[in-house]
Amino acid sequence: MSGLLGVRLLLLWGSACFWLLGLAQGALVISGYHGAPQETRGAARSLQKRSANEATVEVYSVTVDCTVTSRFAHTVMTTKALNKANSSQEIFFEVELPKTAFITNFSMEIEGQVYVGEVKEKEKAKKQYEKAVSSGQTAGLVKVSGRKMEKFSVSVNIAGNSNVTFILTYEELLQRKLGQYEILIRVKPKQLVQDFQIVTNIYEPQGISYVDTHATFLSNELLPLVEKTVTDKKAHISFSPTIEQQRKCLGCDGTLIDGDFVIKYDVNRAKSLGDIQIVNGYFVHFFAPPDLPRVPKNVVFVIDRSGSMSGRKMAQTREALLVILKDLHEDDHFALIQFDHNIDSWKDSLTKATQENVSEAMVYVQNIKDLGGTNINDAVLRGVNMLVKDRQEKKLPERSIDMIILLTDGMPNYGESNPLKIQENVRSAIGGNMSLFCLGFGDDVDYSFLDVMSKQNKGLARRIYEGSDATLQLQGFYEEVSSPLLSEVDLRYPDNAVDFLTTNNFNQLFNGSEIVVAGRLIDNDLDNFLVEVFGQGFQEDFKVQGQASTVDWDAMYPDEEYIFGDFTERLWAYLTIQQLMEKSKSGAPDEKDNATAKALDMSLHYSFVTPLTSMVVTKPDTEDGPDTPFIADKLTEEQRQQAERVAHGFASSPTYIHSYHKSPTYFVDGDPHVIIELPDREDALCFNINNKPGTIFNLVRDPKSGILVNGQIIGDKKIPPDGKINTYFWRFGIVHQTLGVRLEVSTRDISVFQDGKLVKLLWSDAASLKGPNVDLSLTKDHSLTVTLKDSVKFVILLHKVWEKHPYHRDYLGFYTLDSHLLSPSVHGLLGQFYHGIEYEVTDLRPGEVPEKPDATMYVKGQELNVTRGWQRDFRGDVKNGENVPCWFIHNNGTGILDGDATDYIVYGLFKTV
Repeated sequence: MSGLLGVRLLLLWGSACFWLLGLAQGALVISGYHGAPQETRGAARSLQKRSANEATVEVYSVTVDCTVTSRFAHTVMTTKALNKANSSQEIFFEVELPKTAFITNFSMEIEGQVYVGEVKEKEKAKKQYEKAVSSGQTAGLVKVSGRKMEKFSVSVNIAGNSNVTFILTYEELLQRKLGQYEILIRVKPKQLVQDFQIVTNIYEPQGISYVDTHATFLSNELLPLVEKTVTDKKAHISFSPTIEQQRKCLGCDGTLIDGDFVIKYDVNRAKSLGDIQIVNGYFVHFFAPPDLPRVPKNVVFVIDRSGSMSGRKMAQTREALLVILKDLHEDDHFALIQFDHNIDSWKDSLTKATQENVSEAMVYVQNIKDLGGTNINDAVLRGVNMLVKDRQEKKLPERSIDMIILLTDGMPNYGESNPLKIQENVRSAIGGNMSLFCLGFGDDVDYSFLDVMSKQNKGLARRIYEGSDATLQLQGFYEEVSSPLLSEVDLRYPDNAVDFLTTNNFNQLFNGSEIVVAGRLIDNDLDNFLVEVFGQGFQEDFKVQGQASTVDWDAMYPDEEYIFGDFTERLWAYLTIQQLMEKSKSGAPDEKDNATAKALDMSLHYSFVTPLTSMVVTKPDTEDGPDTPFIADKLTEEQRQQAERVAHGFASSPTYIHSYHKSPTYFVDGDPHVIIELPDREDALCFNINNKPGTIFNLVRDPKSGILVNGQIIGDKKIPPDGKINTYFWRFGIVHQTLGVRLEVSTRDISVFQDGKLVKLLWSDAASLKGPNVDLSLTKDHSLTVTLKDSVKFVILLHKVWEKHPYHRDYLGFYTLDSHLLSPSVHGLLGQFYHGIEYEVTDLRPGEVPEKPDATMYVKGQELNVTRGWQRDFRGDVKNGENVPCWFIHNNGTGILDGDATDYIVYGLFKTV
């Protein structure tokens, strides 16, 4: 079929977010548009948003059906669509699901034929479909989507006047945090749907204590449409607006439904033993006894104050610490340590959290200033030694819990900087006697290093995302661990009655959380199934025991057709795989391989898409033969972080994750191509700049802020056989006149001039320089990030070419981030586009090359002939780049530029036009 018939209709929902589209968003690359290479398919899709065929795909049904049985959530998402056109079209399906969930099934039904995904070992799946993987057609099918979610995507070619049904199923164990469970459903239809409904049924044999439902988009008119029925042990919540009720205004196609639909609930907790459920040969034990007194804690806050924490991050950290200090209980003890390359502590030992001491500590916190390097090793060891010393000197209550909370935003680069050695030092010093909690602030932190180090020391790690709510994230994490109720919790079951037990020994139980243990019964003789729980409480040891018994689900829910009878087994499998994956990262060397093998075996047996498996879906054949299968993977936290780095231009190594850049990016790279990404339109414009080697162009000029960027091009070493000399940028000059900063960046080295001083760096260095007016972050032989104070951020990429190449040379790419921080008067080859450009594209028609259609563009009062093509964004992969579909403007950008390209020629690297 022709890729020009693709139609984009999107439907987002969630814990799910569905998009049904006929064109790809951003850089998503999936097979389809038969007969055209991958780049052209991606290029053609972006056109179709404004095509005349928008009404030819009807999405007539969207449902999400979520069943929660004893905290284990089983969610089925179904979308049905009809291709009303007479010709075939490629339809896209996207769904957003929680990052903690495992996909268990995906199927497509097309004209009565069902195509079902198959879970396979990840490496075998990639080898089996090596051609698809190497071509990039399977990349990005699972992508990062915000902090809590990930996005699953697939496309399929549908014949004219045919139906398609997409069904995705995933499962997860809901975690209790701050006294409640949460089901998040993100609803962004972007259109009206005939049959739209969300139905959630919650079954809790312990009894439901409360259910709360709210949504960000619920108006007074929509609020009555949320139906909620709660009985002792069941809750039913539904939301099913008609098309007219969805409508934003009378007669318009916009929808009111746009935001998060959230269900929160908790269960009754009358027994201190907890709740034990036995179904079909498996048991699950939920333990969160009510009314336990909190255990005093001794907490050392270890705070990174290095130069990378400057500005907003440091201010948010201070703000959060001030609130946290106020929340300390008077029977707690605390200490404050701040570090860069030096280590400073407020006092030499922990201090009781009296009102007077807390007030004094708050003054100290307000004066924390950022500077210097990052010496994580010595800072954490200072905290450990402080706790050990105070314990030895009996300054701390005997029945209290020791913990360290480390907050850092970067890599260790001073003192001991080897992560493995730091982990070894910390583990040896702690010796299992205290907990280490690690908070990683921002995208630059080595989260894997912190995650392993915390789990090695009875703690956990948490990412703190840069944003306006970072203070609340810090406070929220502290609130989760601020009230320990028990330590050294041991849950015991008869050895002769159970096997394949999940973790049953826990370092702490915090207020508002819950311990979950599951296992398999050896036989169904429950007469001797005695359960015991031991722990250390505030004033005395905690001990409770009781007899387990089965739950008669049919008697408890007589009016229900119970269809989720294996939930205890699947809950056990889910929990076991999660714990094995953790052990494969932080366990002893001999444990890691064994844990990985077991996790893989269980993932395959239970059809869970985990970091070790992939879901492979074979698509229906097309007129041109078999279509390319796709592979969907599960992202690890490290891959999520890497994707975010790519999206912000900080990636230091290639990644297969295609992450769409939500803010506009303007860059010049290659030989040389200018790219203007316009995410609001899900489109991009591009043009080439050709001139003789040695020419210097003005790229950015902002007279108001005093920022100037010029670039000089260089040619090939000699004329290639085809007679065409390629030119590239090899040198950039960056000036901030107001701040007195001047940089010269070439393929050879980097020179920084400020306040009469010169600092020179080589690309072979890895460095981070923090100054009062400019920050530099240099990744060895890869990229330089330049951040001007309270202003724009530039990323310069180094492309290294084989030094003995007969023609080509090393060259540079220049990328602008945060361009909105420049004034409206900004101009230049790139700068003139920083505040947007209005254009329309019509009259799509065949071009000189069949895969590159031409069209007419109306821009700046002119009518231009443009060609659909693609250029490459090298931020994620400096070697191969990522294809960016764009409208190519011919003749050095004539018609889209103000004036002519030659008007931007200057006669010095630091000269203005």
